[in-house]
Amino acid sequence: MHASKLSPDAQRQRADYYERIGTGHMTPLWEVLGALVPPQPRSPALAHLWRYGELREQVLEAGRLISAEEAERRVLILENPALRGQSCITQSLYAGLQLIMPGEVAPAHRHTQSALRLVLDGEGAYTAVDGERTTMRRGDFIITPAWTWHDHGNLGDQPVVWLDGLDIPIVRFLDAGFAERSEQLSQVRLRPEGDALARYGANMVPLDYQPRPADPTRVFVYPFERTRASLVGISQGTPDAHHGFKLRYVNPATGASPMPTIGAFAQRLPAGFETKAVRSTDGTVHVCLEGGGEVRVGEQSWRFQENDVFVVPSWHALQLRADRDSVLFSFSDRPVQQALGLWREERL
Repeated sequence: MHASKLSPDAQRQRADYYERIGTGHMTPLWEVLGALVPPQPRSPALAHLWRYGELREQVLEAGRLISAEEAERRVLILENPALRGQSCITQSLYAGLQLIMPGEVAPAHRHTQSALRLVLDGEGAYTAVDGERTTMRRGDFIITPAWTWHDHGNLGDQPVVWLDGLDIPIVRFLDAGFAERSEQLSQVRLRPEGDALARYGANMVPLDYQPRPADPTRVFVYPFERTRASLVGISQGTPDAHHGFKLRYVNPATGASPMPTIGAFAQRLPAGFETKAVRSTDGTVHVCLEGGGEVRVGEQSWRFQENDVFVVPSWHALQLRADRDSVLFSFSDRPVQQALGLWREERL
């Protein structure tokens, strides 16, 4: 019988019962079952778009207020409007805009959270991962897998900004976070730049390298020039109605995601192309690297242009229209969902 149809006496008895079991740290499942086991995802996150052109000056202002060494990481977190105070852009992912000024070094540290970098603005910076540096160029997708030493530096003459994406909320949920600072500001160089890409990114691997399926990739930089060339190459064919021309980044040694908790994708939409609506269970962060157009999420729509960031929560229908040839990067928690047998997509 529904509670609203109960007699006042029966309602009082239930209320008294709930209060008594509450003193023993229990609660009735039947009062919350619909929320715990919903018929379909009901993400509390909201779709939102951050316009980089409007945010850039605020990012640069941070460089005048606090040093990279003092902050350890000078980042403005992109907080989902419905999840303020939780430092997350979806319930499982974190995103932020990191700034490094000329001559600065963001000190070496490591942590159990996995991270990606997508270079947006400026030249002259580098990221070092476990003793190897890579020059950061616009559109490059760079990763620092869990528990790898990493630092950043800017040897150029202009500010450099990149998008950070981490699995901080996942690790926080699991209570599995560890971090360690290095005694050195910058890592000692152990290998020349390009070594990892040559060893692991050319359809070959070292003779004695035997990766496990869930191991992160040893290729820690995916140059944008290669990504763009691949997307242009496949664009001679027929675009997928829901995705245009879209590829996923992989660990070339295993074919799995570059990191076990974060999947990453690159997508090209020809000028005038409009996708059909699609929705999936992995809330996804998108970044426009080239071009521009319109994004529609559910009943909301925004214009987007280069360097703009937008988030599409779980099970929200997404449509994209390109005003001109456009390239988008995106990342999500899809590998986690697929490993657990939870990921689902619906092409509308």
